[in-house]
Amino acid sequence: MRKAAFLDRDGVLNRAVVKAGKPFPPMNVGELEILPGVAHALERLREAGYLSIVVTNQPDVARGTTTRSAVEAINAHLRHALALDAFYVCWHDDSSACGCRKPAPGLILQGASDYNVDRAASFMIGDRWRDIEAGQRAGCRTVWINRHYDERMPVGAEYETDELESAVSWIMKFNGKAKDENRS
Repeated sequence: MRKAAFLDRDGVLNRAVVKAGKPFPPMNVGELEILPGVAHALERLREAGYLSIVVTNQPDVARGTTTRSAVEAINAHLRHALALDAFYVCWHDDSSACGCRKPAPGLILQGASDYNVDRAASFMIGDRWRDIEAGQRAGCRTVWINRHYDERMPVGAEYETDELESAVSWIMKFNGKAKDENRS
């Protein structure tokens, strides 16, 4: 089985548009800003044998404030610019009660199934409580990128940081321990 870093998109890979303390996705590629250090962090994950799988809620499509093609254009730009292996997107809003919208673990479970991922050896990295809860429900270790939004805080994240590079450094500690244990 393989190991993966499941990553939220907005606020982890690219800058979220923050309005009144709440994060929102960029509306188009012109608003997209890849965060500093993200490309290097993803390369480190790849070199350590981790897949980088994006799992993202995009409810603005269901709400009618953006289009699916605009979201797909942003995803295509990120895939071209960064070392990303796959994207899984929930297009629903909370009222849909679907199994894919985080905090439900559906996107992670689908990615793990498609790529033969050992969830217990994998990590969910996100900037919102929904990401952390989805990772926990999927059986992954969790890392919270704290962007200081004015909203509910996650409970039980195993590591808290303010940027992806330090999250990856923390993950590498586990990667090294696993290698050391396999040598014993």
